[in-house]
Amino acid sequence: MNRICVFAGSSAGGRSEYADGAQRLGRALAGRGLELVYGAGAVGLMGVLADSAIGAGGHAIGIIPRALVDRDVAHRGLPDLRIVSSMHERKALMAELSDGFIALPGGLGTFEEFTEILTWAQLGIHSKPCGLLNIVGYYDRWLEFLDQAVAESFVVQKYRDLVLVESDADVLLDRFERYRPPDIKHWVDSTET
Repeated sequence: MNRICVFAGSSAGGRSEYADGAQRLGRALAGRGLELVYGAGAVGLMGVLADSAIGAGGHAIGIIPRALVDRDVAHRGLPDLRIVSSMHERKALMAELSDGFIALPGGLGTFEEFTEILTWAQLGIHSKPCGLLNIVGYYDRWLEFLDQAVAESFVVQKYRDLVLVESDADVLLDRFERYRPPDIKHWVDSTET
């Protein structure tokens, strides 16, 4: 593994633990020599994460659509800022450059980005680890929802198991290093429930 993509909120959230967790993740990535790939924001948890990684001697690659640069949210202190034409291009480049994906707490954009990359894993488009940094239980109810989807036969357990969940950045990164993807040949199988 060389690069980890992190999806994170453009808000810092309502609890100081979220920013603390983003700082710890940034330092952990830098300490392991892993480059950060993220949405290039200077605001919220995105900014905290990037500043922490760079401050700890790490490298950060920010990818942002021109429309968001024009709204002045791009992190101007990044060593590698890539401006693309659309959100679709942004996500495709993030996926191409990264060896794994982590979601910090965030809002609709974070949910959408992580869910899309998780769906790509289910479809066999990539075989990279996908994890949630579940700071102070932020994702507990979303994980309960996924378990409900399994119980109602909309999600197969092996695809639910693609989501690696930890509350500690180093423990999550350790799991990423040991990750072995499941054998996914067909994502739809009428015998699976």
